[in-house]
Amino acid sequence: MAYRETEKMRNRKVEARKRIFQCALECVMEGGFRSAQITHVARAAGVATGTIYRYFDSKEELFAEIFRSATQREVDKVAEALATEGSAVSRLETALRQFAERALRGPTMAWSLIAEPVDPKVEAERLLYRQAYARHFEQAIREGIEEGSIPPQEARQSSTCLVGAIAESLVGPLSPAQAEAEKKADQTNSPDKQQPLVDSIVCFCIQGLTGTGR
Repeated sequence: MAYRETEKMRNRKVEARKRIFQCALECVMEGGFRSAQITHVARAAGVATGTIYRYFDSKEELFAEIFRSATQREVDKVAEALATEGSAVSRLETALRQFAERALRGPTMAWSLIAEPVDPKVEAERLLYRQAYARHFEQAIREGIEEGSIPPQEARQSSTCLVGAIAESLVGPLSPAQAEAEKKADQTNSPDKQQPLVDSIVCFCIQGLTGTGR
């Protein structure tokens, strides 16, 4: 008689996979992908190291799934901001501001998603999600051109420039080296210190799109 997996066993496997994923995600949030060693994840999840590979083909596949899940949340936040009321310019400003502020509130995870050196499989996911951000920005730019709040331009290229500008401008502030330097100098990365940086990033991006200051 062929073995038939019971519902209880299927549920147990689903829960084990979720637990492994969540523990790995927490490791990344605390110290980036570099700190999420499989042995650490297994210990946190309460399973043997080899058990992880029953649910994920490789460490790279586990990390890629973490990247997809975490980045999709950020893409969704940008989409929500762009779907609000108001002109295309004001909606773009809101989305850019939210992107920067969320990154600075969670610098370790943001660094991992934006700039941390990662395996090729995760880097491929990073490229896909940069394209996803760009598609949302492109649509808003096209709407701005149609309503006259944004001058005529190549919307696709401009959207790519937006993604590059905001990501690159955050690399330094989010970097572990910067955090360590501030820690040694006994400086706190408070919201009051972050606001001028966010304002500067948003101003640069909107000025680049419209040709005028905000």
